[in-house]
Amino acid sequence: MELLECKRLCKSYDDKQILKNISLKVPRGKIIGLLGKNGTGKTTLIKLINDLLTPTSGEILINGKKPGIESKEIIAYLPERTYLDRELTVKEAIKYFERFYKNFDSKKANKLLKDLELDINTKISKMSKGMQEKLQLILVMSRNAELYILDEPLGGVDPATREYILDTILSNFCEGASVIISTHLISDIERILDEVIFIDKGEIIVTGSADELRNKEKASIDEIFRRYFKC
Repeated sequence: MELLECKRLCKSYDDKQILKNISLKVPRGKIIGLLGKNGTGKTTLIKLINDLLTPTSGEILINGKKPGIESKEIIAYLPERTYLDRELTVKEAIKYFERFYKNFDSKKANKLLKDLELDINTKISKMSKGMQEKLQLILVMSRNAELYILDEPLGGVDPATREYILDTILSNFCEGASVIISTHLISDIERILDEVIFIDKGEIIVTGSADELRNKEKASIDEIFRRYFKC
């Protein structure tokens, strides 16, 4: 059984179709890049998988079941925008996640906080955008989940921190779990990708092994992306 499967998934708002017949399978133990320009449907697809939107048609299966309470327990989701209560301190945010998620590992969270030099007594409202993004990623990656979905996890941090974050992703997701990373910073993440999905105008135009695609096209994933999207 696949960890995640989408079957002929469509999503429309009024007369505008955002996703068109999306069919894909996500196996276990893979890091997958969901790649496309802004406005191509990446975030809509992510929200559908997380049961934050309802499909117009088609089906989503997570461990063979439709999205719901059970899927929320095994999916760790990092949204593109900050969602934390700004009045909390870092320590209070850790405690909140510890109470809310049974699979949250506070020891792992505290280690990552120390590595990224985030003070547990700092109030979130006093943190920069980049620091808040680091905190959100720590909270998500400290869950022992089966599927991690990260929407633009590198956007607000400096290049040196990006390297640490990628290594954090590599070393902190559970054995047998998978990670979906949606980003436009392809050159930064391609070294960790097992598979890629290119999405354009709400449709999947390329999907497959990152290594096989590089060998076939004799180019990096970033270069291949630029060819397809004429960046």
